[in-house]
Amino acid sequence: MPSTPLVVLNAPLDMHLHLRDGEMLQNVINGSTQTFSGAIIMPNLVPPVSSKEEVIAYKERISLAQGDKKFTSYMTLFFKPSYDKAFLSALRDEITAIKLYPAGITTNSEGGVSGFDVEELRPALDAMSELNIPLCVHGETNGFVMDREAEFVSIYEKLATAFPKLKIIMEHITTKESVAALEKHENLYATITVHHLFITLDDVAGGMLQPHLFCKPIAKRPEDRDALLKVALEAHSKVMFGSDSAPHPQHAKENCGCAAGVFTSPIALQLLTELFEKHDALENLQAFVSGNAQNIYGVQPLAKTVTLEKKPFKVPANYNGVVPMYANEEIAYSIKEVKNG
Repeated sequence: MPSTPLVVLNAPLDMHLHLRDGEMLQNVINGSTQTFSGAIIMPNLVPPVSSKEEVIAYKERISLAQGDKKFTSYMTLFFKPSYDKAFLSALRDEITAIKLYPAGITTNSEGGVSGFDVEELRPALDAMSELNIPLCVHGETNGFVMDREAEFVSIYEKLATAFPKLKIIMEHITTKESVAALEKHENLYATITVHHLFITLDDVAGGMLQPHLFCKPIAKRPEDRDALLKVALEAHSKVMFGSDSAPHPQHAKENCGCAAGVFTSPIALQLLTELFEKHDALENLQAFVSGNAQNIYGVQPLAKTVTLEKKPFKVPANYNGVVPMYANEEIAYSIKEVKNG
């Protein structure tokens, strides 16, 4: 019998991850620490992580929850225009990036930025430029839901022009306009999720509403997905994998006020392997899930080798009460082995 095809990934990284806190942190962390070497951890808790003490305390809670799993939490701070160089210098060694949210645009973002006046933001962003702290941005306006990200591209371009030494990460991009912006400004980069490479709005709401595929930014049109696929599959040097895996309790997803977020961390590498194989691009998967992130952020992840095999895997109905993408469905690849060191 022919051997089962194997795919080996070295030190995979998730450059946009929600681990939440408390019981939810305990419930979902293994989905990331089992197969990833590290992840950029989002700060939108309640209250948000906005001080050195809060960063250190949150990292300690994550460390306690992960136990003996080999995994690096790359911590972020919730952006506030009031941050100055003295404040940021004091916690530079504790964080990898700072995350900016437009006020009220997504989960726990009420304390975000209400306006994007360059001069109001200048003190904080100049300090970040000088200290080489990347700015991660959830890029949506409060306009019509399908247009929010495309409308935000002009803000990205304004910031990129005003702060040319600031590394700006366009998080979880979903539109062809965001992809095009990568080529216009040297200091713009992007993360792309696994779910936005698979689905369009039609999958979310074209038939029966699929609450576990609802997220912000919402999935867009086929031509937008095609634009994402092109740069992801070629492992464009300015894009990297960020799951935006965003767990919510099942009851919070399956109600009339459906919470935004898709939980993918336990199956992300399997889905990406399936996708890259389908498009004859497996040779680029390593760069997309690790190499590009290392170059963009300048991080050196812990050694971890993940071996995947082309063996059907039935996605569980839930992981400790959190329903994943493609629950109860069969996907093409399984995790065969994980080695640390």
